[in-house]
Amino acid sequence: MRAPGILLASGRDSDIFEYGPHQVLRRSREGRSQLTEARTMEYLRIQGYPVPEVIEIDDTGRDLVMERVDGVTMVDSIAKAPWTLRRRARQLASLHQQLHALESPDFLRAAPVGHGGALVHMDLHPLNVLVGPRGPVVIDWTGAARGDPAVDVVVAWVLMSTGQAPVSRLEAMLIRAARGLLVRSFLRCFDRRALAATMRDVVTWKVQDPHMSHTEVAAMWRLVEREGVSG
Repeated sequence: MRAPGILLASGRDSDIFEYGPHQVLRRSREGRSQLTEARTMEYLRIQGYPVPEVIEIDDTGRDLVMERVDGVTMVDSIAKAPWTLRRRARQLASLHQQLHALESPDFLRAAPVGHGGALVHMDLHPLNVLVGPRGPVVIDWTGAARGDPAVDVVVAWVLMSTGQAPVSRLEAMLIRAARGLLVRSFLRCFDRRALAATMRDVVTWKVQDPHMSHTEVAAMWRLVEREGVSG
C-alpha cells in the first residue's frame, strides 16, 4: 500500500487520510485489526445496505482503504436544513429497520448486551450517517455484532438524548429543543414501551465507556428514571 495523503479527520481510535481519487485510508492508531469491520461492510454491500465500498486492507488489518463518501453527517445536514429534521429522523429509523432485517453473519461476535440473531451496529446515530447525493451512508462499523434490534435502537436513543457538545448556554437550549424533536420523531417508528424495557441494561453497559463524560453518564441515568424502567 502507498503512503496516505493529508489527514482528513480523527476518531476515537483511528485517523482518516486522503488516499487517491475518491478514496480514504482509515488507520488504527493502536494497531487494531479492522478485518472484521471490512468483512461486515462487504457483507452489507452485497445485501444492498448503504455502506462505503471496501477497496483494500493490509495484511495486519491496521490500514483499511475505502470509498470516499461525498456528504456531511446527518447532524450537519439537519443544522443546514432544520425543516428536514423529522424526515431525517424517519430516515435514521429506516436505516435501523433495514439493518435489523438482516441475519448476522457467523463471523460477528455476540453483542455486549442483549440477545438475538440480527445484525446490529451498536452506534447507529446521526453522527455515523453521511448524507450526500446518493442518499444516507452508514459508517463506523467497529461495534457491529449479533444481537437484539431493540438494544441497537435504544443505544441510539440514549446517545441522541444525552450527548454533550461544548457550546454556549443559548446554543445548548436550541440543541436540546431540536434534539428532543429528533428523538421523538425517531421513536414514533418503534414500540417505545418495548424499547424502554431494555434501557437500564443498555445504560449499565454504556456508562462503562471511558469516553463518556460524567455529565453524559448522569444524563443517561436520568433518562432511565424518566422512562420509568425498573431494574
